[in-house]
Amino acid sequence: MEPIAIAHTPYKERFGTPHQATTVRGTREGEPLEATIELLPHVPVEALRSLEGFERVWLIYVFHMNEGWSAMVRPPRGPRIKRGVLATRSPHRPNPIGLSAVRLLGIEGRTLRVHGLDLLDGTPVLDIKPYVPYADAFPEARAGWVDEVDAMERAETEDE
Repeated sequence: MEPIAIAHTPYKERFGTPHQATTVRGTREGEPLEATIELLPHVPVEALRSLEGFERVWLIYVFHMNEGWSAMVRPPRGPRIKRGVLATRSPHRPNPIGLSAVRLLGIEGRTLRVHGLDLLDGTPVLDIKPYVPYADAFPEARAGWVDEVDAMERAETEDE
């Protein structure tokens, strides 16, 4: 595989970068920021044709700054216990591949303007796919230990 695009983001280091595209808690800005995805020269601009009507796109990318991985990791949310890496969204994975759904603000030539990106500046993008709600959204799906953490956080908020 080879990258088709490069992410240009305001995030230059891991600290302060969102942990997920829709989560900004713990970032310096406290809100999602705008970024761009620029097609590389070997990808014809026609590859973007008809994408402008989509509100969101999936980005598949490489965690290019990672060095190694571990079978057990400590997620940033919930009890500080280790979990299997495949039960988390840790960037430190056997294959350093990431997936984010971001808001598509517009397309200008070879550049996509996006909002809510959680990538470091210079991240290689392997693919861009349209987000299609009927196929990509499963709002009633269970989320294992994440559901438990959410319930704990709700209970703590109600107690305050």
